[in-house]
Amino acid sequence: MINCGVHLTADSHSRLRGRFACAATILLLAAGFAKAQLADPSRPVNGAASVITLTGSVSVLRDESPWALSVGDSIQPRQIVITGPDGSAVFRVGDGSTFQVFPNSRVIFRNNRGDWRDLLEILIGKVKVEIEKIGGQPNPNKVRTPTAVISVRGTVFDVDVEDEDATTMVMVEEGQVEVRHLLKAGDAKVLNPGEWVRVYKNQPLTARSIDRGAAFQRAVRAASDALYEIVWRNSRVPSGGTGTGTLGGTTGGSPGDSCKPNCPPPPPPPPH
Repeated sequence: MINCGVHLTADSHSRLRGRFACAATILLLAAGFAKAQLADPSRPVNGAASVITLTGSVSVLRDESPWALSVGDSIQPRQIVITGPDGSAVFRVGDGSTFQVFPNSRVIFRNNRGDWRDLLEILIGKVKVEIEKIGGQPNPNKVRTPTAVISVRGTVFDVDVEDEDATTMVMVEEGQVEVRHLLKAGDAKVLNPGEWVRVYKNQPLTARSIDRGAAFQRAVRAASDALYEIVWRNSRVPSGGTGTGTLGGTTGGSPGDSCKPNCPPPPPPPPH
């Protein structure tokens, strides 16, 4: 307790200075307490991470036993997060950075107590990471898998450990990351927005592994178009020689119908 009393042996000026000093100390302590009370409770301290959203089955291992997590709970360094087939959760660390753990994943939080820049170690499954810059400056963090080390400066990216061989897929949404093979010698690869790389356990990381998002999206669209064409052709049902068919419950003529070149003319436009 702070005692702002006055010693009887002090002169009046000393007593006045003592009272001002005491009052200032009380105000500083009160301000510190108020700041602590108003601090964002979702921003944990001491290296922990707090749950800010959660769905399905999400737990943390404590003494080798799973404990179910809820929104507002915290996880501590070196704890393992496990998600079920329907489980997903978003965690926030003290600097505002977040990471989302997707279903069927197993992730160690800050497994290296000696270096908090080692944010996650992904054993299996998928995680989306968003690293906040500090005062507009880079915020170095690392994400590890059994086959790769991903170094970041302030960015948004996905890491997916796909199988038992720890094949690792890294895709960048914003910013820039550096990917290095953990088991094979070779230069690191730098990924920019829209770029991705897949790291295989027994293959060195080569430039040919890298592709740009635009090319990847074109390949996906081409495969989707081809699949659509196959489904459309297999779903066509002859209808009395009119050459019409159905796809997804929709009926109507389409280029390439078997009735050509003797297809009937289209119906007249509706009256105005």
